[in-house]
Amino acid sequence: MRLALFTVLSFGFVLITGLWVPFVKSLYLIIVAVVLCASVGGLIGIIAARNDRFSALIRPINDALQTMPQFVFLIPALMFFKVGEFSGLIAISLYAVVPAIRYTEAGLRSVSTNLLETATQIGCTPLQSMLLVQLPTARPALLLGLNQVVMAAITMLPVAATVGTAELGQQIYIALGKADAGLGITAGLVFCLLAINLDRILRGVAERLRGTH
Repeated sequence: MRLALFTVLSFGFVLITGLWVPFVKSLYLIIVAVVLCASVGGLIGIIAARNDRFSALIRPINDALQTMPQFVFLIPALMFFKVGEFSGLIAISLYAVVPAIRYTEAGLRSVSTNLLETATQIGCTPLQSMLLVQLPTARPALLLGLNQVVMAAITMLPVAATVGTAELGQQIYIALGKADAGLGITAGLVFCLLAINLDRILRGVAERLRGTH
């Protein structure tokens, strides 16, 4: 109930500030980027968990993506796509996909071998073992990984604003250009509320799932 009340009050604050449209556009970009990262990163993580050679190959790529300056991710997006929302989405996804890969692999590798052997003994195929044993057991780790993907996507939003996205990051750049402290602080607070709400919701789901295991 406290989280629900906080979320409602946050929405009310966003409406009062007049930043509802940029807020919704930010939320839209984050949701699309998270779905894309969870799908692609989750698949790569599953393959890495099942193949040591692939895991060793993908590890330095993950390290490079995670340590590279954020503005570098705009270069490939602008090379292949024109300035706009889609380029911003590509840049956000490139930066935020690493936690999905790493947490998926770590979560699946942490599943007990005894549990997997039991599933094999009762007749589960590798696919059934993956879907019915490994993924449900690794759900808390997967949700924490999803939480990190969301936080990475939010972190990348102001950078993506430089290629023409019309969301909260753009409002911060407008405030910076006009030296408008009021708009800058307000947009920053809305940005913070967006991150806090998404973080608390995902953490709450992860803790409940962890408590059921």
